[in-house]
Formats: sequence, structure tokens, C-alpha cells
Amino acid sequence: MIEQILKILRKNNSPRNWVEVFETVKKSGNLTKKIGKVNNEPVYRFFDTYSDDLTLNSSSISIAVQPTKSFIPFHIHDYVEIMIPLVENCTVVMEHSEILVKQDNLIFMGNRTIHKVKPISENGVVVNIALRGSAFSLNELDYLNSKENGSNISNILFSLLSNEEFGEGRYSLFDINHNLKIKELVYDIISEYYHPDIQSDQLIRLEMLILFSRLIRQAAKDEIKVQDYRKQKNNLLSLLLYIEKNYQNITLQKMAKHFGFNPNYLSDYLKKQTGKTFINLVHLQRINVAAEYLTYTTAPIERISNRVGYENPSYFYKIFKKYFGISPAEYRKQNS
Repeated sequence: MIEQILKILRKNNSPRNWVEVFETVKKSGNLTKKIGKVNNEPVYRFFDTYSDDLTLNSSSISIAVQPTKSFIPFHIHDYVEIMIPLVENCTVVMEHSEILVKQDNLIFMGNRTIHKVKPISENGVVVNIALRGSAFSLNELDYLNSKENGSNISNILFSLLSNEEFGEGRYSLFDINHNLKIKELVYDIISEYYHPDIQSDQLIRLEMLILFSRLIRQAAKDEIKVQDYRKQKNNLLSLLLYIEKNYQNITLQKMAKHFGFNPNYLSDYLKKQTGKTFINLVHLQRINVAAEYLTYTTAPIERISNRVGYENPSYFYKIFKKYFGISPAEYRKQNS
């Protein structure tokens, strides 16, 4: 299977000209633009995700292969990115340092972390896995949490996915120590992605969760010290889980009363800890659930709108497009 996957990836990782790539993606997406400079080099905002053929991809989990011998500028994402060199090593350049990622190891890049990858050789193969906030529920991430190993991938991933401020400037490098099961799992995830079939999306989600669990075990078994990422307090998780459970008819006042907080204090706390307002967190949960309904059911969009807590379908359309960049109908068409 490994050789077959590598053959597919090599078909898609031909060198690309950055100027041509930029002009192509600008036509299909509106979230790619220059935002600043680092060491006199421009930094770009890459908030859209694209398939290997540069078509816009709005999936919550997407995979693309890095082009060989190609310049890629400094950039940031609004999602978590996992880079995995499958053949040879790769070097990730941060603002003030360089990180060597050895073959088969994994590096997790936090959202809004400025980085670029040095051009890889003609023989190299590097895959990028993009994980949006809608990829996993908070319950799924909490279930992975190992109480015996406080600083682990579940703590990091939960914080990276739920807290934009936490992700900025952060990364986590995992040496899998030639773990064959982790390597085979990575290849199986890639295989499912490039050979979509019945339940492929669900299988990819589940296998990603298994991958996180195996990384937790590997880190504990080898006593690998995972970088300390300012662990979030448990009460933040409780607050976010409450929003996830009660998103349909939640109000700030009801939530504050439930936890015994002053509404203003609760609002300020959520903003400080997550970088998002209370209403933004509610909107995010609602449209993520709506996205699942659009993908896995044929229910009318107006009914989905009402089901997730929006009585006004027009307002639902507005909020959905704000977060996903496309209308609910377009999202259903792309993901059904």
C-alpha cells in the first residue's frame, strides 16, 4: 500500500511557480492575501484550503501534498496544520528558528503561526493535513484526554482548535520513533482521502482520533516531553462543553446562572480564554452542526436552520457564509 500511495502523491507534487499559484487561488477564494512582513519577506494569509489541483476545498479535514523544488512564502492559517514528511526530511522555518522534521515524524502547527517550508528535493514527499475547528467535537477531544499524562497531544490539540490566541506562534513536533502502527495509520488516512468511498469521511475522522491516541501512547511510553502549552483550566472545557450541548436555545444569562457567574464576567472570561465572544462561540457550534446535517442528510436547509437555533433562514445563510465562505447549498453540493 505504501508504494501505491507514494506513487499517487508523486503524481501531484510537481514543482509549482508561486506567482502562478497565487493568481490561481485568488480567483477561487477570497481569504488569501498579503498581511505583513517577516525579515523583509512578505507574509500571506492562507485561510482557504485547496486540493492538489488547486480547487477550493471546504472540508473540515483536507489533505494536500507539498510541491517539490518550490518556493512557498511565509504564511498563516486559521486552522491546525499537520505536516508529515513521508520521504526524506523537511525543514520548517519559523520567525526566529528552523525546525528539522525527520521522515515519518509529525509537526503540528497552531493557527495563525507564521511559518514556511524550505523547498523539498525532487525525491521528497511531504503531506499537509488541515484540521478545521469543525473536524472534531469537544467531547471527542475531551475523551482523548489522558489524565495520567497532563501534557499530551489531546491537551494541545484541544487548545489549538478552541483558542486562536493559544495557537499563535506555537508548534508541537512528534518523533514517532519508527512506530510501524502510526506510520501505517497515516498511510491509511491518506489512502481513504485519495480513494473516497462510502463512509470515507467518517473513517478519516475516526482514524485521525486513533492517530492522536497512538501519539499519546507513544509519548508516554518513550517518556517524550511534549512542549508545555499553557494548559487551559478545566472550567473552560466545562463552559465549552455546555455551549456544545445547549447551542440551540442558549443565552448568556442562562449559562451564567447555570455556572453561578455574573453574565459580564462570563462574557469577558470566554473572550479572554478563547479569543471569541460568547455569541461567536454559539454561532460556531451551530454552523458546525448545520454542516454535518448538510453533509449527511437531505433535510431542507430551512429545517436545518431552525434545528440548530436560527428561526430566520436568511440570518442563518449570512452566518454560515461568514464562517465557511460559501452558502449552505454550495457546501452541501461540495460535500455530499
